[in-house]
Amino acid sequence: MTLGEFESAIQLWLSQGATDVFLAEDQAIRVRINGEVVATENSIMTREEVAALWQACGIDPVTANERDSRYQMASGGYLRVNLYRAMGKLSAAIRPIKNVIPPLDSLGLPTDLARSWIQRRSGLILVTGTTGSGKSTTLAAALDELNQTRQSHIVTLEDPIEYCFQNKHSFFSQRELNSDTDKFATALRAALRQNPDVIMIGEIRDEETAELALRASETGHLVISTLHSSGVVESIERLGNLFPENSGATSRMLLSRQLIGVVTQNLLPGIDGSLKLVSEYLQNEGAVRPWIREGRYRDIADHLQRPQDAQTRNMLTSIVESYHAGLISEDVARDASPNPSDFDRQIRGIS
Repeated sequence: MTLGEFESAIQLWLSQGATDVFLAEDQAIRVRINGEVVATENSIMTREEVAALWQACGIDPVTANERDSRYQMASGGYLRVNLYRAMGKLSAAIRPIKNVIPPLDSLGLPTDLARSWIQRRSGLILVTGTTGSGKSTTLAAALDELNQTRQSHIVTLEDPIEYCFQNKHSFFSQRELNSDTDKFATALRAALRQNPDVIMIGEIRDEETAELALRASETGHLVISTLHSSGVVESIERLGNLFPENSGATSRMLLSRQLIGVVTQNLLPGIDGSLKLVSEYLQNEGAVRPWIREGRYRDIADHLQRPQDAQTRNMLTSIVESYHAGLISEDVARDASPNPSDFDRQIRGIS
C-alpha cells in the first residue's frame, strides 16, 4: 500500500466513523469505531511502506524508536501520528487532527452551566476523566464557543494538537509539546508574557504546572485544563496532592479561591451504536470552598450524594437518567456505575 493509497483508505475509514488507526508492518491495519478496534480488509503494509510513512513524518526509521509527529495529507488535512516499535516492528497509532468542532450543546453536558463557567474572566476549570472519555472534544467545543462570542487571545498548550481552530472573534496561538515547546510548565510561563485572556493546558501532570495554572488564574486569566481521574472528588484531591506537604495548605487555599468547577465525563456505548456522554460535575461555591481549603474531601463526596441541583450532579444520577432515557442499556449502565448495587436500587426507586 503506497502512501497515496494509505491516505485514501484513511479518509474512507474516517468517513465510516473511525477515530483511530493502528498499523504495524506486515499486519492488517486496524481502526477504532465506537470504541472497538477492528481489522480492515486488504490493508497490510510492508516494512518498507511503514518506513516511508515514518520518513514522511520526518522521522528516521533506522535510528528512532518512538516519536510523536504530524503528517500532512495531500488533501490538506493533518494526522497526529505516534510512531513506535513493537517487538522490533515499525508501528504507528494515528488520529486525525480535526477541523470540525462539535457545538457545546451537542455533547450531552450541562450546557447552561458550562457556558456560565467559560464566560468567567478568570479562574480554573477542570475537565476530567479517563483516557478516551472525550475531554479534548469538550475543551475544543468550549474554546470554539468562546471563539464565537468573545474577542480574546486564546493560547493553547497541547500534547498533541487534536483540533485546529480557525480565528473568528478570538485569536488563537496553538502550541504543541515537542514541536513548539519542551514542556507544559515552560510554555505556561511563556504564555503569561504573550498577553492571553484564556489559556488551555492539555493536561496538568505535575506540581510546577499546577502551581503556574493557579497563579495564572489568580492574575486574571481563564485557565481550562484536564486531569486523568474518575470522579470530581478524586480530581480535586489529586490536584491538591500534587503540591508538597509544606505548601499544601497555601496551595489548597489558592485552589479554593480560583477553582470555578470540575466536570468528570465518560463515554458509554449507546443502544443506537454511538457513544453517549455521562458526567459528574460540581461548581465551587458556598460550603465547597472551605472544604477544599481544609482538604475535607469526604464532605465534598457527601455533598455530591445529596439531592441534585443545576450546579451539582453525581455520576450515578447521570447514568440512571441516560438509562431511563433509553440511551444506554441496563448492562452498560450497571457496569459503568461507581457501585452497581446502588444502580440497581436507583432503578427500583430506592434512594
